[in-house]
Formats: sequence, C-alpha cells, structure tokens
Amino acid sequence: MVLDLMVFPLRNLVYERVKAAGHLEDKELIELLKKEGVVITLGNLNKALMHLEILNLITVRWVGKNKRRIEALKQDPEKPQAIW
Repeated sequence: MVLDLMVFPLRNLVYERVKAAGHLEDKELIELLKKEGVVITLGNLNKALMHLEILNLITVRWVGKNKRRIEALKQDPEKPQAIW
C-alpha cells in the first residue's frame, strides 16, 4: 500500500507514527515509513519535524552524535496552544 503524500501530508503521517509510539529515533521513523510504502528523504523528514516542533506537537533531542529522539508532547485541553 503506497500512500499518496498529496492526500496525507508527510507531517501528519510523521506525527501519527510518533504519537502512536510515544517516542522514536529518526532512523526508526524512516524505516517505519518505508515499510508503509512512504518514500522519504532526510531533508523532507527534517522539514516535517521542524513544522511539528514549531506547532508544539513534538520535541526533538540529540541523544548521540548521529541519533535524534523524537517525542510526542502531551496536549493539555485546558491550556491554550498559542505560543505568545
């Protein structure tokens, strides 16, 4: 099953996979998406991660020289989502 990225934006797919797992490493996420038929480059992943981090949905941390840990943030329904 190859997913059409025009129907499902990449950042939505990335967020759903990270949210379901709680946390993933960047290489694990790429492999998970490849198994689902999504062709993704590291540059496209970085853009999607940046958008999600700006929206305060995930956090990305370096855990080694070449590894990043991507975590889904808990959403509090009482807290407003504005950043200012």
